[in-house]
Amino acid sequence: MFIWEGVSEFVAVAEVESFTQAAKRLGISTAQVSRQVSALEGRLSTKLFYRTTRKVSVTEAGQIYYQHCRQVLDGLEEAERTITNLQLAPKGKLKLTAPITFGEKTIAPLVNDFVLLYPDLEVQMNLTNQKLDLVAEGYDLAVRLGKLEDSSMMAKRLSSRTQYVCASPNYLSTYGVPHSLSELEQHNCLQGNLDYWRFQEQGKARNVRVKGNIRCDSGWALLDAALKGIGIVQLPDYYVQPALDAGQLIPLLELYQEPDDGIWAIYPHNRHLSPKVRMLLDFLSESIRGC
Repeated sequence: MFIWEGVSEFVAVAEVESFTQAAKRLGISTAQVSRQVSALEGRLSTKLFYRTTRKVSVTEAGQIYYQHCRQVLDGLEEAERTITNLQLAPKGKLKLTAPITFGEKTIAPLVNDFVLLYPDLEVQMNLTNQKLDLVAEGYDLAVRLGKLEDSSMMAKRLSSRTQYVCASPNYLSTYGVPHSLSELEQHNCLQGNLDYWRFQEQGKARNVRVKGNIRCDSGWALLDAALKGIGIVQLPDYYVQPALDAGQLIPLLELYQEPDDGIWAIYPHNRHLSPKVRMLLDFLSESIRGC
């Protein structure tokens, strides 16, 4: 069996060329360092250092032994770092909530990827468009879209989203292309939960009331209606971007498009941010920006 006694002391002396400085580095007495090195030399039957009253230098045999010992100690340090990192890996329960559509399309797949990396996690994910009380219901974090209102929460911006007003080529060829906000009243505007759409005009936010023959709280249903030429729609990019890229929908009123708003992760202000939550936040941020 290999005897480790004296190895750390020998390496420290070899690196600083001083028994006194090696003792300070190791936090032990100079006498102890000297005893351990002497015992090591006795076991090896080899002189490892030349000692004078003013200088310590490594012998040729000591140089060879040092190279091997340094590799072994580096390996041990790397092994310790690996074990420490394993202990810091996310584990335990993680509870989060996100809006239904964006959660299904983007957040849930990314959380699943995160669980693949850290299988000791136990995730509870609630996809809902309701604004839940994170503190009362014990959530670690929530993903929110748009403008934030709750100042009692800490927030990290994960990314941004763009709202598009668009319609199918078939609709536009039949009913014409609106070039101003006032022209929207002449068109069939497919509505969600709100009876107005958001724009920016001359640098100021402006809400324009719209009306149409379909009102639905599902963005996918409104997208389907727009693709079928029923009317004009205003929806975020994660609904309409593929159709815009394919030419199935045409963007409208781009001069009045409001600035991109945020995709946020929020968490309670007074709650300690655990490593697992912090790592998930970083993972979501990097992944969403790369989508």
